[in-house]
Amino acid sequence: MNALDWFVLLSTMLGIAGYGIWKTRRPAGLATYLKGNQEAGWATLGISVMATQASAITFLSIPGQGYESGLGFVQNYFGLPLALIVVSAVFLPIYRRLGVYTAYEYLGQRFDTKTRVLGASLFLIQRGLASGITIYAPAIILSTVLGWPLNPTIIGTGLLVIVYTVSGGNAAVSLTQKGQMAVIFAGMLAAFVVLLSKIPEHLSLSAGAELAGLLGKMEAVDFSLDPTRRYTFWSGLLGGFFLSLSYFGADQSQVQRYIGGAALREGRLGLMFNALLKIPMQFFILLLGVGVFVFAQFQPTPVFHNRVEWARHTAGPEGATFRALEEKYATLHAAKQEQIRLWLAARHQGDAVAQAGARTAVLAAQAATEQVRSEAKAALRASDARAPLKDSDYVFINFVLAQLPHGWIGLLVAVMFAAALGSKAGELSALGTTTTLDLWRRVFPQTRPDEARDVNMTRLFTVLWGLFAIAFALVARFAENLIELINIIGSLAYGVPLGLFLVAFFLPRVGGTAIFCAGLVAQLLVVVLYLTQEISYLWYNFIGCAACMLLGLLLQTVLPAARRSPPDAPPAPA
Repeated sequence: MNALDWFVLLSTMLGIAGYGIWKTRRPAGLATYLKGNQEAGWATLGISVMATQASAITFLSIPGQGYESGLGFVQNYFGLPLALIVVSAVFLPIYRRLGVYTAYEYLGQRFDTKTRVLGASLFLIQRGLASGITIYAPAIILSTVLGWPLNPTIIGTGLLVIVYTVSGGNAAVSLTQKGQMAVIFAGMLAAFVVLLSKIPEHLSLSAGAELAGLLGKMEAVDFSLDPTRRYTFWSGLLGGFFLSLSYFGADQSQVQRYIGGAALREGRLGLMFNALLKIPMQFFILLLGVGVFVFAQFQPTPVFHNRVEWARHTAGPEGATFRALEEKYATLHAAKQEQIRLWLAARHQGDAVAQAGARTAVLAAQAATEQVRSEAKAALRASDARAPLKDSDYVFINFVLAQLPHGWIGLLVAVMFAAALGSKAGELSALGTTTTLDLWRRVFPQTRPDEARDVNMTRLFTVLWGLFAIAFALVARFAENLIELINIIGSLAYGVPLGLFLVAFFLPRVGGTAIFCAGLVAQLLVVVLYLTQEISYLWYNFIGCAACMLLGLLLQTVLPAARRSPPDAPPAPA
């Protein structure tokens, strides 16, 4: 990065953050700090919901996912539009009618305190771990761009987000997310335009798409019924529906975004905005990754995309081994390029026989290069048992740094930081809010409302959760692609809270003690299955929800009426 890149990056990020802090500089009451000014229109709510999802991981990891595995990841979102319709029709009206600050307040009013605490605790554990990953993602960018050590970079970026979030609360987050999303869309579109301009002139779009398909990157839909396949149409439609329903309906980081609208209609339109745009947006970002993959077939490509980690080992005592693997990969990659040229020539000439032979040769060359990549990862692991082996998250940032003109590099790095700022601030705000209202107030009940104390406690817990996220990012070693890891954690923890809410809405006979016990057992079942079975993680959203509901019904039939716990009293007005 040069001076122009730094100017674009710093002016973009300081401008967005400064605007949010300035607009929310006056002291706020509890309602404003937690919900915003509740005058937001549907566009602001829709963008805020989208920005909270669109972390740096989205724009760093999803292109890498497309590069590595193709378009199939888009199936993960097939159930999302239907889930948002259900949230708009069922969840949102109840939350607005009751005037709750958190989704888990409703569980307390419908069931009892322990069920409210269970739902809040599952959210806090899941979102607290996920927040560590969303701090880790922008730290990768800075450590790659600037060559800074990763751990100090994690600490610095985490502290920056904590200060931004605590200063303005939910109001600042919502105000600035429109600017963040504008920067994000502009940057990703710029990256796509630059990518198209870099594709070799002799390669048409149709030929590029066919080449990507030949190498296994264009299969967007898989109708397989095999439950061990990670992404299929059915796992995305059913498992993705339950994942999205729980995320949007029972995850406070999302609920906090859309309950702050001016009216019920505004919240519904904001959610429908996401229902229409989410799948096309994710498909576009995956397609960008596939495009980078096609581009890489005509360029020198590293054997391992985490260049900093690879350079560390190359310069170490076993450097000769790593340099030999590097040379072997370069030779095989050049041979693959020649086979691709022969295939393209046969395709252009319409020679079916030559094309079939060239196709086989290309696939064999691709398998050979992938074998060397596997050998490289094995060598890294043998040299250092803690070495990170998942390198797809570095693919897009390497492309940005190597191929984009100066100025655009600063904009794309700003894109990822804007996404990190918006999503991370939303997460920390929700974690602080939930800890204060659903846990701390339960332990230390107030004799009379004290808004100033609640705001201060929310800020304190926001800081503590931010520090927890930093600590988790420092000690964890992420073996998965980051976007997959986020969804794995969510899938393990989302099904049971969704079951709690669906029982609350639709099964009035089930009481607090029965559903609390059912929730604990169902969550244990999900964890045991994940540790012992090879099932696509998306199915755990359905399994957790179904187990919670069925066990709740079963326990209620055998539970004496006298043991049914009374619900919480409605919260005192602030």
